[in-house]
Amino acid sequence: MNIINQTTFQRFEDISLNIKPERLNVFISKAQELDLKPFLGYALYFDLLKHFNDDGTLKDDAPQPYKDLINGTEYLDKRGYIVLYQGLGPLMVYFTFARFIEDDAVHYTATGPVIKQRESGNSLTAADITKLVEQQRSTANAYANEAERFLRDHQSDFPLWSYNPKNKSARQAGPRIRGVDKTERTPFRSDEFNCLSPV
Repeated sequence: MNIINQTTFQRFEDISLNIKPERLNVFISKAQELDLKPFLGYALYFDLLKHFNDDGTLKDDAPQPYKDLINGTEYLDKRGYIVLYQGLGPLMVYFTFARFIEDDAVHYTATGPVIKQRESGNSLTAADITKLVEQQRSTANAYANEAERFLRDHQSDFPLWSYNPKNKSARQAGPRIRGVDKTERTPFRSDEFNCLSPV
């Protein structure tokens, strides 16, 4: 079950009405599983899904903190400042949009993957598509930072959520360093190389 739909998109992005909802739902599901679930953590994510109806709407008896997390709310932070939190909708829209742009550039045919030619315009270059995807991910990450702030400010309402610093680096576009080789190396000695020895 998806927690956003095509109507949610129309509040944040101008996408063609010709895009079939079932096609968009494929990318919403991917963003939910691959972006939202790691961000919220498995425990909170699966508990949150329990409070949704089959049509993707929150149940009436869902806890108020979950309604606020999904739909957004206005609240005072710990320093007394008013915060307007917009909910998980925009975060999901832009993660989904990034995945849609990236995957929609390639179409799979009986003879293999192709880049479709447009009759009414030119297809974007791979570099332009990459730039667009990075822009959408950057926007999604900005909304993810807001959601993270909301969760931190309401930690007592979300005991299943725990901050994971790896989530921030995992959300960034482009290649990621997942580990560093800590093998012991022999210290470098300049006298081993003639080109580095004093003349």
